[in-house]
Amino acid sequence: METLNDILNFELFSLGKYTLKVSKLITILMVIVLTKLILWGIKKTLFRKKRFTTLDTGTSYAIFQIIKYVLYVIAIAFILESIGIKITILLAGSAALLVGVGLGLQQTFNDIISGLILLTERSIKINDILEVDGDIVKIETIGLRTSKALNRDDISIIIPNSLITTSKVINWSHQSQKARFKIDVGVAYGSDVDLVIKILEESAFEHPEVFNRELVEARLMNFGNSSLDFQLLFFSKNIFRIGKAKSDIRRIINKKFAENNISIPFPQMDVHFKSNNAGID
Repeated sequence: METLNDILNFELFSLGKYTLKVSKLITILMVIVLTKLILWGIKKTLFRKKRFTTLDTGTSYAIFQIIKYVLYVIAIAFILESIGIKITILLAGSAALLVGVGLGLQQTFNDIISGLILLTERSIKINDILEVDGDIVKIETIGLRTSKALNRDDISIIIPNSLITTSKVINWSHQSQKARFKIDVGVAYGSDVDLVIKILEESAFEHPEVFNRELVEARLMNFGNSSLDFQLLFFSKNIFRIGKAKSDIRRIINKKFAENNISIPFPQMDVHFKSNNAGID
């Protein structure tokens, strides 16, 4: 027993009146392990199969992130107290330093506050499709300072949280998992308008990723300089990869136009020369 006490009271490190003993090191390790176990249990509970919970993935992730940050703060405070460092004294003694650091890291703190807003407000969630700075991205993770997203070229983008909370951001999947898209096309003057509308709608009907054929609509939008301008409107659940679906529908349209002798004109301009022979013998 004395041997065990000697081991636990053995000093590993000493600095002034602060000493790090084996017992304190074991306490620190136990706090870290316990924190990890608690977080593991909470994560298992939040992300279990849907039949046991009504929370969606985004909500579960936000709750877990907030709990994780709170537990880490508590664990760090407990570790500091266990080795003899008083948190209140530490904060009071470093107040002036914290003011200076705060001024230098103002943008970082802004991002952190924005991260807390995103996690608690839940206006942005995991797997949401956003339009940020003209780029379409899918949110993969929401961190305390930055969020990680994937664009349509499968390139990871790190977005400061303050950019999301302070800028105009379009959330394509906020209210619904489907969105309406459009394809613009022009045909030559003299084409059968009703036939063009029928072909456009049928082209959308044929694509498997078009949602609800009753919502597909083709419109004559304008009388252009060189063409009759049409617009095809349709809904799809494939919001993030819609570029591929649009390309497929355009190919179907082009094929049907060729089969029905409907041409897509190119811009052209007629130039007339006026000759003036007055005064010439």
